[in-house]
Amino acid sequence: MKKLISLALTAVMAVTLLAGCAGANKEKTFTVGFDAEFPPMGFVNGDGEYVGFDLDLAKETANRLGLKFVAQPINWDAKDNELNSGNIDCIWNGFTISGREDKYTWTDAYMNNNQVVVVNSDSGIAALSDLAGKTVAVQKDSSGLQALKDNEALSSTFGKLLEEDSYLNAMMELESGAVDAIVMDEIVARYEIKTSGKNFTVLDEAVASEAYGVGFKLGNDALRNDVQKTLEDMAKDGTLAKISNQWFGSDVTTIGK
Repeated sequence: MKKLISLALTAVMAVTLLAGCAGANKEKTFTVGFDAEFPPMGFVNGDGEYVGFDLDLAKETANRLGLKFVAQPINWDAKDNELNSGNIDCIWNGFTISGREDKYTWTDAYMNNNQVVVVNSDSGIAALSDLAGKTVAVQKDSSGLQALKDNEALSSTFGKLLEEDSYLNAMMELESGAVDAIVMDEIVARYEIKTSGKNFTVLDEAVASEAYGVGFKLGNDALRNDVQKTLEDMAKDGTLAKISNQWFGSDVTTIGK
């Protein structure tokens, strides 16, 4: 009986030690929430991989912090639930600070952007005033939507305002003629026009100007500070400029400038 008890205790200790080792070896992660239909910031490439300018920045940041990088696609209108539940550590995907300053803990802005209007090149729409009576699309819960809410003098002239699940859907609607215009991020619009060859035009007049930052759950200062310091180091050693040049052909970043 003593021998059986001894064997049982040995087995329990072995299992406990194995579990402890597994826990000790578990790699800490840095899980970044992003919209997978938001090129060039974050999207799915032809090989089914998650790629993008923001994801490259986030991956380099994770590497420098000794964390395992996890790219987590999310529904954009569910981003707050994802963040507050702990499913993601931050939102890093062309995330506009303006109008959200008190809702998240932010890094400093790392690049600037405009909310612009995209139309078919042969539409005859050349100015914001030409949108009167037109059907305009915008992504749900986006900065473009907020910009239109803040500019009621403009949005009240529209014939209809449609909220789409993604900008890629909105662009398909524009191409088919189902909508007359899209209000969206300039950086995304110009990248999509350049890479797709679509016969679209960006109006010269911007609806709003803004800046992108990395958003954390309100009060998560420790992780924010680690990421902020890493971005500053990447700016100093030229890594931000290098990644920016790979995606945009120039350095569009603003940290350290």
